[in-house]
Parts: sequence; C-alpha cells; structure tokens
Amino acid sequence: MENPRPEKVAVVEEVKDKFQTADAVIITEYRGLTVRDLQDLRTSLREAGGEYHVYKNTLVRRATASLDLELDEHLLGPTALTFVGSKADGTPGDVVTVAKALKSFAKSNPLLVMKGGVLGDSLLDQAALSRLAEVAPREELLARLAGGMAAPMQNFASLLNAIPQKMAYALQALIEAGGASDAPASVADEPTEPAADEAATQEPTAEADPADTAEAEAPAQADASTDTEDQDQTPAEGGDAAEADADDAAQEQE
Repeated sequence: MENPRPEKVAVVEEVKDKFQTADAVIITEYRGLTVRDLQDLRTSLREAGGEYHVYKNTLVRRATASLDLELDEHLLGPTALTFVGSKADGTPGDVVTVAKALKSFAKSNPLLVMKGGVLGDSLLDQAALSRLAEVAPREELLARLAGGMAAPMQNFASLLNAIPQKMAYALQALIEAGGASDAPASVADEPTEPAADEAATQEPTAEADPADTAEAEAPAQADASTDTEDQDQTPAEGGDAAEADADDAAQEQE
C-alpha cells in the first residue's frame, strides 16, 4: 500500500515492537473459540507471563517481513500471537511456562492449536513447541541446578570437616600406641635404678682392701701385747719387794 492508514501503521509498529522486546512469540490458531474461551485463555496466559493478542495476518506479515522473520506459513486462518514477557505480579515469565499453559488449555479446548513461533533468533515449529511444553518449569530447573551445585559443595565441606577429625583420631591413636609401648620400659626401669644404687653402696664393704684390713688389725694386736706385758711385770715387781722386806727383817734379828 502506497498510503497505508495510520491506524494500520500503528498496529504494524506495535507488532514489531512486541516481537523485538518479547522473550519468545508463539503463534496459535483460535478457530471456533468463543469470546468467553478467549477471555479465560488470556487470564491463564497472563498468570504464566504471556500476552495474548489477535491481529490481522496481513499486518503481522508486514511486521515480520521488516524483521526478516519467515513466519508466513503459520500466518493462515484466525491467528493470535502470544508474547512471552512478564507475569501478572511483575516477575519475568518464560516460554516453557507459557507453552505449558497453552497446551493445558488445548487439552480442554482442542480448537486451540499451537502452530509455530520464535525463541530468540530461532524459529519454532509445532513439534518444537510440543517438546518445549514438556520441559520442567524455570523455577524447577533452577532448583535442580542449585541442588546439583550444592551437593558437591556439601560433600566437599563434609570432607574438609572430616579431615581434622580423622587427624585427631590418628594423633590420639599414636599417643595411645606410644604410651602403651613406653609403659613396660618405664616399669622395667624402675627396680633397676635402686638395685644399681644398692650395689654401689654395698660394693666397698664386700671388696675391702687387704692392706686396710692389716692396718686395722695391727693396733689391736699391739694393744693386746701391752696388756700382757703389764700383767707379767706386775707380779714380778711384787715378789721383789717381798724378798727385800724379808732380808731387812732377817738382818734386824741378827
């Protein structure tokens, strides 16, 4: 169109902007769904982080063509676009959660069909969207990742905690083993030292020098000889005195 209507230009720019800012875009066909069904679908997708919009296929083709996205094969029939952005509470949404919400709604409303989409720079077909809906939610994947990272760290921390304990046990075992081996030696040494001292004390008495013994016996013999001489001389001196007195008496009588 040489002179497109401003409202159409605005719609094309809106679609382009949403394609550029959305984390992912899923194209669905809503043929046969009632207004009530579409309202319920929008509510469930908003909770999952998706925005559900219905545009004319011609305007969407212009927007995707300007972005070099080849999606014309999916833009046939009553088409709606689901843009993955933020959840109703403001937290980021993810394409897996939105795909799960669409698949869950399609189970009770078979008229809703996921046809294709865009994830980053990759184009998704219907089979890829079905596989994407089977992936665990983002929160669950993060929890698994955190658990997988925490397990080795916990094991490593347990190992580090066990090293001092094992060292303490080993040191205690060495101490106990050393005490047990030293105990008999110390017990055996205790009687040896007094015995050695006693032998050293008794040794001079048992091995007396013969010269010292002779010297000790000589004074004793000398004392004994002196006493004998005194005893021999005393009676002799007494006899001589008696004889002298007898001679004096005889002379006086004469």
